[in-house]
Amino acid sequence: MAAPPAPHRPRRSGASLLPVLLPFALLIVAAVGVGSWLQFSERQAGDTVYAAGSTGADRVDVEAVVQRVDAVARELVLRVWVTPRGTLGEAEGTAPADDLGLQTSGATIGDLEFEAHERIESKDMQVALTGGSVGDYPFDSYRTGIAFRAQLGGKQVPVRLLVADNDTLFSMTARPAPSGQEGAAMVLTLSRSGSLLVFAVFMMAVMWALAGSVLLGAWYLTTRNKGLVWPALAWMAATLFALAAFRNTAPGTPPIGCVLDWFAFLWAETVIALCLVTVVVTGVRTALRDDTLPG
Repeated sequence: MAAPPAPHRPRRSGASLLPVLLPFALLIVAAVGVGSWLQFSERQAGDTVYAAGSTGADRVDVEAVVQRVDAVARELVLRVWVTPRGTLGEAEGTAPADDLGLQTSGATIGDLEFEAHERIESKDMQVALTGGSVGDYPFDSYRTGIAFRAQLGGKQVPVRLLVADNDTLFSMTARPAPSGQEGAAMVLTLSRSGSLLVFAVFMMAVMWALAGSVLLGAWYLTTRNKGLVWPALAWMAATLFALAAFRNTAPGTPPIGCVLDWFAFLWAETVIALCLVTVVVTGVRTALRDDTLPG
């Protein structure tokens, strides 16, 4: 008498998934680690304060923080805090001991005036940008110069300039510039932040990936004579319009005709539109031919 067959043991699904899940988990950990390092580096760069000018006890501190960069209008907004130090100020630097005037550079719109013994408030100033073009988005960069000279009671006094960046869409570097004996000046260079650059490049890659997917789908439908496959046509048409909405989510609202468009968006839209038209024409011809065949 033959022995009964051994009972079938079900395969352990956990053991079979382990070789797939383990590399995926390691990839997630590596991506989070790299992202954390990039975010920390970008934050450290954003917290950097650049200094120039006098370090004497009796001076006027000018703290200028970049609040917003408008690449289309080619200007930035500086928020300026003025603090007279030592014998030049009163009430711990919140008011000048005499009438205080600040002369700015030619790129800055307007000078600053503060009355003696009156509380000093922060001021927003517009600064023109030079060099660069917003058409180079997301690889555009700009330069500008800021300078301050102070007079207290009609006499020239030393100035110390402190500059920082508060615009998350741009990263800034600064270097001191010649400004005379008592003034302080800096040359600012502004370029797109690392996170914005990574996101913009990712957007271009996604655009090409979607265009390639539609192209493969169109090739399959046309070579297999599938006719009018309405779900596929709906997917292609939705991708065509969704891509335009996706492009408008680019941070910084870049204008039409920038590098982002010429490197990816316009070509991806063209490929998808041509694929959609080709599939429709081929599908209609196939459907008409099938209708004329004898049943």
